[in-house]
Amino acid sequence: MLTSITITQIYVPDQDQALDFYVGKLGFEVTNDMDFGPMRWLTVALPGAPDRAVLLEKPGPPSMSEETAAEVRAAISKGVAGGHLFFACDDASRTHAELKAAGVEITEDPVDQPYGIDFGLRDPFGNHIRIAQMKGA
Repeated sequence: MLTSITITQIYVPDQDQALDFYVGKLGFEVTNDMDFGPMRWLTVALPGAPDRAVLLEKPGPPSMSEETAAEVRAAISKGVAGGHLFFACDDASRTHAELKAAGVEITEDPVDQPYGIDFGLRDPFGNHIRIAQMKGA
């Protein structure tokens, strides 16, 4: 039986720029950075949680043709084909203020929801990110 999700994936057209955002602005740590010839296996995780990583995958060979990769990059940049990541925090207002001060593109300010307070942002490529302070946290 399956026991957990260990790696999830999002497309990022520029892995070095993705590192700057996910590590430099959001506080992730690099868990793997390996060169496999036609591809770079680059994963990041929140500190203390290396068993739940995000693969920052550049669209292209060997998983898809260069023509398809160009279409994927165009769709991501429009915000229509990017991934979605959901994170929890202890204090949505403080986290929102810290990310805004770091220059992160906030797409939705904190909103009270039935489950807690959450807000939205995008990475430099158009991937959607939601951060929530869950009720009872």
